[in-house]
Amino acid sequence: MNTLKITENVSTAAQRDIFELQRKIGAFTDGEGSEEAFRKYRLARGVYGQRQPGVQMIRIKLPYGRVTADQLVRIADCSDEFATGNLHATTRQDIQLHFVKLSDSPQLWANLEDANITLREACGNTVRNVTASSTAGIDPDEPFDVTPYAQAIFEYFLRNPISQEMGRKFKISLSSSEKDSAFGFMHDVGLIPRLTQNAQGELVKGFKVLIGGGLGAQPFPAQVAYEFLPEDQAIPFTEALIRVFDRYGERTRRHKARMKFLLNDLGLETLLEKVQEEWIALKSKRLPVAPLAFDWQNLPERTPLSSEEIAALAAEKLAAEAMDIFPKWLATNVFEQKQKGWYGVQLRVLLGDMSSDTARALAEIVRQHAADDIRVTVNQGYLLRFVKAEDLPVLFEKLHALGLAEPGFDSTADITTCPGTDTCNLAISSSYGITRALEVMMKEEYPDLIYNNDIKIKISGCMNGCGQHSAANIGFHGSSIKNGKLVLPALQVLLGGGFTGVSEGQIGDKVIKLPSKRGPEAMRYLLSDYQTNAFEGEYFNQYYARQTKNYFYQLLKPLADLSKVQDDEYRDWDHDELFKTEVGVGECAGVMIDLVGTTLIEANEKLSLAHEMLAEGVWADGIYHAYNTFITGAKALLIGEGIATNTQYGLVKEFDTQFGKQFYTSENETPFAEVVFSINKNEPTEAFARTFVEAAGEFLAKVKEVRDKQLAETGAPALQELTFGQDS
Repeated sequence: MNTLKITENVSTAAQRDIFELQRKIGAFTDGEGSEEAFRKYRLARGVYGQRQPGVQMIRIKLPYGRVTADQLVRIADCSDEFATGNLHATTRQDIQLHFVKLSDSPQLWANLEDANITLREACGNTVRNVTASSTAGIDPDEPFDVTPYAQAIFEYFLRNPISQEMGRKFKISLSSSEKDSAFGFMHDVGLIPRLTQNAQGELVKGFKVLIGGGLGAQPFPAQVAYEFLPEDQAIPFTEALIRVFDRYGERTRRHKARMKFLLNDLGLETLLEKVQEEWIALKSKRLPVAPLAFDWQNLPERTPLSSEEIAALAAEKLAAEAMDIFPKWLATNVFEQKQKGWYGVQLRVLLGDMSSDTARALAEIVRQHAADDIRVTVNQGYLLRFVKAEDLPVLFEKLHALGLAEPGFDSTADITTCPGTDTCNLAISSSYGITRALEVMMKEEYPDLIYNNDIKIKISGCMNGCGQHSAANIGFHGSSIKNGKLVLPALQVLLGGGFTGVSEGQIGDKVIKLPSKRGPEAMRYLLSDYQTNAFEGEYFNQYYARQTKNYFYQLLKPLADLSKVQDDEYRDWDHDELFKTEVGVGECAGVMIDLVGTTLIEANEKLSLAHEMLAEGVWADGIYHAYNTFITGAKALLIGEGIATNTQYGLVKEFDTQFGKQFYTSENETPFAEVVFSINKNEPTEAFARTFVEAAGEFLAKVKEVRDKQLAETGAPALQELTFGQDS
């Protein structure tokens, strides 16, 4: 294993993470531990197995998509050194690097942490990257800037013990206004800023709170938990909700393990009651959010220029060829910020892919012409902020030279897509190929679509929805169709998702499945029909609702006819070989450990973390690590008996039934459930923390004793020696 080079800029917590990752990689390479356990571990460190064997995708966690010029250069340098020289922007405002060797991931992480960039909890059963409207802080429609809240949420849940090993991932978004441009309606928690007046007539900040949204094979729109929640309760509420999800969420049936299913099972009222039951255990019942260290909002106002005045400036500076594009770019990619006289510039990036050389050149442009506050956007582009009007022509010229001044940002012509079969294990058919074909077709045949912001097109390589196809006006997800003995790559067409004429998100309907190579023709059918038959001013989703699903099924049905399939249709986009479905093991979340010994080692690690938190005086975190010690130790013995449970709550009850009499004497007959669930009956004080951690240690020692006895009775080898406690 290579010697790690870690600078003094890397925090102590990050150093520990990086050295531990290197240690775990070494142990796994030497054959220690199960593959499932290692997968779960590395996913929570942003290391994700690719479709191609032996290489990894590294997901870089950028809260609300913010990246500085120096950080962008550092990511580009890491891509050159460890990956392919490409930066892939995602729909959750991350940047991904592909084809990285597993052994290189610790040093890659260390190089990123030197620039204050993390991989921690970018994947796995954790709180994923916190997303936000890229325009937050400069949005003319926003009641207030949600950026500080997004930063605070990111910091609060990073390495937080309550969110390290949930049943599934948990996603949070913050929109800048009622337009919900961060898609709160499809998140586990969506926060939309609002202002209201208190009894004294003062304006008070808060959020409309949406919960339980999600995409995937069974998409659900979020439900409204609160029309107004005071801003200092946003983080406490989210923590309490995560605690409930951790306690009652599904853990066996992966396809039922998201918050949306728990909400559906319990109902909104019962779920919120359980949230309130957790309130006493929170370390902060109210948590005001501090201003950011960086704040560009207070720049002096400038004199705004009209589009005609800007065009006149451009005419003096730009060549005739550039002037053919500049007005379109100005109209579709540039907007005036809420700060008078300053402009936001949006960069359309095909497939979300940018070369490392382009990224470094972009960073230099930002240093010269914009605030050092780049935002990756949810449609896989970039946003530059605080650009002067007089700099727009030269900025356009420099971006155009890099291929970053394509007009039509976030328009119909700007398709959002996941990597599909290019790298992902779960993908069924190509996403990139059909995206390129559609964008070329629309540019040639429907050039005015760069001005259309009504119809959004999104594509995923499978039903899981990384390309957010269910939340699109026109969505496609990769699939397959059997035709005789052969299989064709296919697209499932979804219509009517995304936003209606008002800012209300909805899930699209599955309309029809057709061969992938007929995707461009299907798009022609849809666009031409809408242009011909829609009423004046009628949004696409309104038109879809008026015509009904069956109308569009009949419209597209001829394209699903397999009686005359061309040879090329048996080959996917960008591929010459005959198509066949090759779906690997998904890594969107870890797999539950099924080895008793490994599980007990894991329980011991949690107890050690509990003692560390006691030593640091972080009582609430120590308590939760101790709670996880109880859960993991109990799981180990139940696994040994071949007993599976769906939830932590069910696990505790089952443990009482199976082992309660072995663990408690006549002097101490407190049920296991009562001991464990005292976590949400007490304030997180030092006294309770020390008592609870001590009880967890005694419990785990007893678990080992019981397990050793079981092994002795069966003649199996004894467990490896474990030292339970503070110094293990």
